[in-house]
Amino acid sequence: MEGERSAAGGPALLPAGRERGGRGGDPADFVAFLPPEVSSRIFSDLDVESLCHAAVTCKGWHRVIESNDCLWRHHCLTVRAVCQREIDCDRGNGYSWKITLLRNYWKSKVKQEWLSGKYSNVPSQNSLPEKSMYPMDVETWGEILEAELER
Repeated sequence: MEGERSAAGGPALLPAGRERGGRGGDPADFVAFLPPEVSSRIFSDLDVESLCHAAVTCKGWHRVIESNDCLWRHHCLTVRAVCQREIDCDRGNGYSWKITLLRNYWKSKVKQEWLSGKYSNVPSQNSLPEKSMYPMDVETWGEILEAELER
């Protein structure tokens, strides 16, 4: 590698056989060139949806994201603010942070909208947006109805 030059004449940043766009590797896989703690720090700044998209970008990213429980734990604890009972139950049943998050993420979004009163004055079910419904248990609907009665 010593003395190698990039196409622009500067020092080569990628090892031999890993040229950008070449057959030697995926130029988007910067993770392969960074210490794991740096890659994890970068991925920790992503929101849940972006993290899921990043996990399917390439095998290198998938490996780092899937193996890092802290990435999923952070988001799962945020969702827990809305779905505490559900998160605690899933964790108690032995689900990983990632699976617990994926099981409860959309539910927490919909539940938060209902609890905030976003749908309090909807004239009919046809007026509800498509993503306003999600399969929820009796306890969750009870929480939503209590919030509505308090308004």
